[in-house]
Amino acid sequence: MMKRTMKEALIASIPVMMGYIVLGMAFGMLLESKGYSFIYALAMSVFIYAGSMQFVAINLLTSGATLINVAIMTLLINARHLVYGLSMIKKFEDMGKLKPYMIFSLTDETYSLLVSAKTPKGCLPQYYMFFISFFDQCYWVIGSLIGSIVGSLLTINTTGLDFAMTALFVVIVVDQYLNSTKHLYTYIGFGISIVCLLIFGSDAFIIPSMIGIILSLIYVYEKGGKENAWDYTD
Repeated sequence: MMKRTMKEALIASIPVMMGYIVLGMAFGMLLESKGYSFIYALAMSVFIYAGSMQFVAINLLTSGATLINVAIMTLLINARHLVYGLSMIKKFEDMGKLKPYMIFSLTDETYSLLVSAKTPKGCLPQYYMFFISFFDQCYWVIGSLIGSIVGSLLTINTTGLDFAMTALFVVIVVDQYLNSTKHLYTYIGFGISIVCLLIFGSDAFIIPSMIGIILSLIYVYEKGGKENAWDYTD
Protein backbone atom coordinates (compact mmCIF):
# COMPACT_ATOMS: atom_id res chain seq x y z
CA MET A 1 0.00 0.00 0.00
CA MET A 2 2.86 2.38 0.80
CA LYS A 3 4.50 1.72 -2.59
CA ARG A 4 1.24 2.45 -4.37
CA THR A 5 0.84 5.63 -2.34
CA MET A 6 4.33 6.79 -3.34
CA LYS A 7 3.68 5.94 -6.99
CA GLU A 8 0.39 7.84 -7.13
CA ALA A 9 1.92 10.83 -5.33
CA LEU A 10 4.80 10.85 -7.81
CA ILE A 11 2.37 10.87 -10.72
CA ALA A 12 0.33 13.67 -9.14
CA SER A 13 3.45 15.77 -8.62
CA ILE A 14 4.72 15.55 -12.21
CA PRO A 15 3.29 18.97 -13.25
CA VAL A 16 5.21 20.61 -10.41
CA MET A 17 8.31 18.55 -11.21
CA MET A 18 8.56 20.04 -14.69
CA GLY A 19 8.26 23.56 -13.32
CA TYR A 20 10.33 23.20 -10.17
CA ILE A 21 13.37 21.70 -11.82
CA VAL A 22 13.46 24.56 -14.32
CA LEU A 23 12.77 27.19 -11.66
CA GLY A 24 15.26 25.61 -9.29
CA MET A 25 17.86 25.80 -12.05
CA ALA A 26 17.07 29.48 -12.51
CA PHE A 27 17.54 30.07 -8.79
CA GLY A 28 20.79 28.12 -8.72
CA MET A 29 22.16 30.05 -11.70
CA LEU A 30 21.22 33.41 -10.20
CA LEU A 31 22.78 32.50 -6.87
CA GLU A 32 25.95 31.29 -8.56
CA SER A 33 26.15 34.47 -10.63
CA LYS A 34 26.31 36.45 -7.38
CA GLY A 35 29.27 34.42 -6.16
CA TYR A 36 27.55 31.82 -3.96
CA SER A 37 28.47 28.17 -4.51
CA PHE A 38 26.21 25.14 -4.80
CA ILE A 39 26.46 24.63 -1.02
CA TYR A 40 24.40 27.77 -0.49
CA ALA A 41 21.87 26.66 -3.10
CA LEU A 42 21.55 23.27 -1.41
CA ALA A 43 21.24 24.69 2.11
CA MET A 44 18.65 27.30 1.12
CA SER A 45 16.53 24.82 -0.83
CA VAL A 46 16.59 22.24 1.98
CA PHE A 47 16.16 24.47 5.03
CA ILE A 48 14.42 27.58 3.71
CA TYR A 49 12.48 26.19 0.70
CA ALA A 50 10.51 29.34 0.05
CA GLY A 51 10.48 29.65 -3.73
CA SER A 52 9.95 33.32 -4.48
CA MET A 53 11.55 34.34 -1.18
CA GLN A 54 14.72 32.54 -2.20
CA PHE A 55 14.91 34.65 -5.35
CA VAL A 56 14.46 37.79 -3.25
CA ALA A 57 17.03 36.51 -0.75
CA ILE A 58 19.68 36.64 -3.47
CA ASN A 59 19.33 40.42 -3.67
CA LEU A 60 19.15 40.70 0.11
CA LEU A 61 22.39 38.75 0.47
CA THR A 62 24.24 40.88 -2.06
CA SER A 63 22.91 44.20 -0.73
CA GLY A 64 23.89 43.57 2.89
CA ALA A 65 20.32 43.83 4.20
CA THR A 66 19.79 43.85 7.97
CA LEU A 67 17.95 41.07 9.79
CA ILE A 68 15.00 43.40 10.37
CA ASN A 69 14.74 44.15 6.66
CA VAL A 70 14.93 40.45 5.87
CA ALA A 71 12.19 39.68 8.42
CA ILE A 72 9.87 42.38 7.07
CA MET A 73 10.43 41.33 3.47
CA THR A 74 9.80 37.69 4.37
CA LEU A 75 6.53 38.63 6.08
CA LEU A 76 5.36 40.67 3.11
CA ILE A 77 6.19 38.01 0.54
CA ASN A 78 4.94 35.00 2.50
CA ALA A 79 1.85 36.60 4.03
CA ARG A 80 -0.27 34.63 1.57
CA HIS A 81 0.60 31.47 3.49
CA LEU A 82 -1.79 32.65 6.21
CA VAL A 83 -4.56 32.08 3.68
CA TYR A 84 -3.14 28.73 2.63
CA GLY A 85 -2.94 27.56 6.23
CA LEU A 86 -6.54 28.46 6.97
CA SER A 87 -7.85 26.43 4.05
CA MET A 88 -5.70 23.41 4.96
CA ILE A 89 -6.76 23.13 8.62
CA LYS A 90 -9.13 20.26 7.99
CA LYS A 91 -6.81 18.38 5.62
CA PHE A 92 -3.88 18.55 8.05
CA GLU A 93 -5.73 17.76 11.28
CA ASP A 94 -4.98 14.02 11.05
CA MET A 95 -1.40 14.26 9.79
CA GLY A 96 0.11 13.42 13.19
CA LYS A 97 3.92 13.42 13.19
CA LEU A 98 3.95 14.48 9.54
CA LYS A 99 2.15 17.75 10.27
CA PRO A 100 5.26 19.92 10.99
CA TYR A 101 6.80 18.99 7.65
CA MET A 102 3.49 19.54 5.83
CA ILE A 103 3.34 23.06 7.23
CA PHE A 104 6.98 23.73 6.33
CA SER A 105 6.64 22.41 2.77
CA LEU A 106 3.39 24.21 1.85
CA THR A 107 4.55 26.22 -1.15
CA ASP A 108 2.26 27.83 -3.73
CA GLU A 109 2.48 24.94 -6.16
CA THR A 110 2.23 22.22 -3.51
CA TYR A 111 -0.81 23.97 -2.08
CA SER A 112 -2.47 23.98 -5.49
CA LEU A 113 -2.07 20.19 -5.62
CA LEU A 114 -3.05 19.42 -2.04
CA VAL A 115 -6.07 21.68 -1.82
CA SER A 116 -7.84 19.73 -4.57
CA ALA A 117 -6.18 16.36 -3.97
CA LYS A 118 -8.38 13.27 -3.80
CA THR A 119 -6.60 10.21 -2.48
CA PRO A 120 -6.60 7.41 -5.10
CA LYS A 121 -8.11 4.09 -4.12
CA GLY A 122 -5.72 1.88 -2.19
CA CYS A 123 -3.53 4.75 -0.98
CA LEU A 124 -2.91 6.12 2.50
CA PRO A 125 -4.40 9.66 2.61
CA GLN A 126 -1.86 11.19 5.00
CA TYR A 127 1.15 9.72 3.23
CA TYR A 128 -0.27 10.55 -0.19
CA MET A 129 -0.20 14.25 0.72
CA PHE A 130 3.16 13.87 2.45
CA PHE A 131 4.84 12.32 -0.57
CA ILE A 132 3.43 14.98 -2.89
CA SER A 133 5.02 17.62 -0.65
CA PHE A 134 8.25 15.66 -0.30
CA PHE A 135 8.64 15.01 -4.02
CA ASP A 136 7.98 18.68 -4.78
CA GLN A 137 10.81 19.74 -2.49
CA CYS A 138 13.10 17.12 -4.02
CA TYR A 139 12.46 18.61 -7.46
CA TRP A 140 13.32 22.06 -6.18
CA VAL A 141 16.52 20.87 -4.50
CA ILE A 142 17.62 18.95 -7.60
CA GLY A 143 16.92 21.91 -9.86
CA SER A 144 18.82 24.27 -7.56
CA LEU A 145 21.87 22.03 -7.55
CA ILE A 146 21.83 21.56 -11.32
CA GLY A 147 21.46 25.30 -11.88
CA SER A 148 24.27 26.16 -9.50
CA ILE A 149 26.63 23.63 -11.06
CA VAL A 150 25.76 24.68 -14.62
CA GLY A 151 26.14 28.33 -13.61
CA SER A 152 29.63 27.65 -12.30
CA LEU A 153 30.67 26.00 -15.55
CA LEU A 154 29.07 28.30 -18.12
CA THR A 155 28.63 32.04 -18.56
CA ILE A 156 24.88 32.62 -18.73
CA ASN A 157 22.81 35.80 -19.08
CA THR A 158 20.47 35.61 -16.07
CA THR A 159 18.29 38.59 -17.03
CA GLY A 160 14.61 37.76 -16.48
CA LEU A 161 15.18 34.48 -14.64
CA ASP A 162 13.77 35.94 -11.42
CA PHE A 163 10.35 36.22 -13.12
CA ALA A 164 10.16 32.46 -13.62
CA MET A 165 8.46 31.79 -10.26
CA THR A 166 5.72 34.34 -10.94
CA ALA A 167 5.10 32.85 -14.38
CA LEU A 168 4.73 29.32 -12.98
CA PHE A 169 2.30 30.47 -10.30
CA VAL A 170 0.11 32.24 -12.87
CA VAL A 171 0.03 29.11 -15.04
CA ILE A 172 -0.98 26.93 -12.08
CA VAL A 173 -3.73 29.33 -11.00
CA VAL A 174 -5.17 29.38 -14.53
CA ASP A 175 -4.99 25.59 -14.74
CA GLN A 176 -6.76 25.18 -11.39
CA TYR A 177 -9.42 27.66 -12.49
CA LEU A 178 -10.11 25.82 -15.74
CA ASN A 179 -10.30 22.44 -13.99
CA SER A 180 -12.61 23.59 -11.20
CA THR A 181 -16.33 24.34 -11.15
CA LYS A 182 -16.12 26.39 -7.92
CA HIS A 183 -14.42 29.75 -8.34
CA LEU A 184 -15.56 31.65 -5.27
CA TYR A 185 -12.13 32.01 -3.69
CA THR A 186 -10.53 32.90 -7.01
CA TYR A 187 -12.90 35.82 -7.39
CA ILE A 188 -12.47 36.86 -3.76
CA GLY A 189 -8.68 36.85 -4.00
CA PHE A 190 -8.58 38.57 -7.38
CA GLY A 191 -11.19 41.19 -6.49
CA ILE A 192 -9.72 42.15 -3.12
CA SER A 193 -6.20 42.30 -4.57
CA ILE A 194 -7.28 44.63 -7.40
CA VAL A 195 -9.12 46.95 -5.00
CA CYS A 196 -6.15 47.10 -2.61
CA LEU A 197 -3.76 47.67 -5.52
CA LEU A 198 -5.79 50.67 -6.65
CA ILE A 199 -6.07 52.08 -3.13
CA PHE A 200 -2.63 51.40 -1.67
CA GLY A 201 -0.42 51.15 -4.75
CA SER A 202 1.95 48.41 -5.90
CA ASP A 203 4.40 48.89 -3.03
CA ALA A 204 1.93 48.47 -0.17
CA PHE A 205 -1.07 46.44 -1.32
CA ILE A 206 0.04 42.94 -0.22
CA ILE A 207 -0.69 43.18 3.52
CA PRO A 208 -4.12 44.88 3.10
CA SER A 209 -4.99 42.27 0.46
CA MET A 210 -4.04 39.41 2.77
CA ILE A 211 -6.06 40.90 5.63
CA GLY A 212 -9.09 41.29 3.39
CA ILE A 213 -8.78 37.78 1.99
CA ILE A 214 -8.32 36.24 5.45
CA LEU A 215 -11.40 38.05 6.78
CA SER A 216 -13.37 36.82 3.76
CA LEU A 217 -12.22 33.24 4.36
CA ILE A 218 -13.22 33.45 8.01
CA TYR A 219 -16.64 34.76 6.98
CA VAL A 220 -17.19 31.89 4.53
CA TYR A 221 -15.84 29.42 7.11
CA GLU A 222 -18.29 30.58 9.76
CA LYS A 223 -21.24 30.93 7.39
CA GLY A 224 -20.73 27.59 5.65
CA GLY A 225 -19.97 25.64 8.81
CA LYS A 226 -16.68 24.09 9.84
CA GLU A 227 -17.42 20.89 7.97
CA ASN A 228 -18.48 22.37 4.63
CA ALA A 229 -16.95 25.84 4.34
CA TRP A 230 -13.86 24.72 2.46
CA ASP A 231 -15.92 22.93 -0.18
CA TYR A 232 -15.74 26.25 -2.02
CA THR A 233 -11.99 26.05 -2.34
CA ASP A 234 -10.73 25.99 -5.93
